[in-house]
Parts: sequence; C-alpha cells; structure tokens
Amino acid sequence: VTPQAADLLRRLRAEHGPLMFHQSGGCCDGSSPMCYPLGEFATGPSDVLLGSLDVDGAAEIEGAVPVWMSAAQFEYWSHTHLTIDVVPGRGGGFSLEAPLGVRFIIRSRMLTRDELAALDLA
Repeated sequence: VTPQAADLLRRLRAEHGPLMFHQSGGCCDGSSPMCYPLGEFATGPSDVLLGSLDVDGAAEIEGAVPVWMSAAQFEYWSHTHLTIDVVPGRGGGFSLEAPLGVRFIIRSRMLTRDELAALDLA
C-alpha cells in the first residue's frame, strides 16, 4: 500500500470502522480494488486471502485491512507484486472512496527471481 492509500484507508476507517478490500476479475468496477466495511462483501471458496495491509505499523492485528481476490484473478496475478494506490477520479460506485473524488487502483510488476524463490513459485 502506498502512503497516500494508507492515509485514505485511515480516514475511511475512522468514518466506517474496520475495512476490507476485494479485487475480482472482470470488467468495469470489478477490475478495481473495492473497499468495503469489513464483512460487508461476502467472500467464499472462490476467493483467496492475499494478506492484510499494514496501515498503522501493525499488520495482522486490529486495524489491518484484509485483501481478498477472486481465485480466477489470482491465477493471472500470482507472479506479480501488487501495490494498492489511490489516484484522482471517480472509482467504483460501491467502493467507500467513491464519494471523495478519488479511487483505489492496483499497480503491478512482475516478481523478481529472488521473490519467486522466496514464495516457492520458481
């Protein structure tokens, strides 16, 4: 998560409580990371928990933001490093940042050979 996205997440958390992200496959809003109040989006066996975003220096404890992705989308992105960022512009209608005139986006790059080895994906 970029510092700008972490700032926005702290702002959204102060207003809406604990948060979560879901990144589905597909077009339109489904291809953007969507931010919801924690538990408002029902995940299931077709979703993969990527981990939790550390927005306070306290990953995996209260305040961390879990990030889910559809299993089909994960297949495409499993060899990439993903960063959640925020940019100006109108985002997904159901994502919490939409009324603020900004939107979350995913920036990606291919994992290095060392990163793949660390993940045992080489």
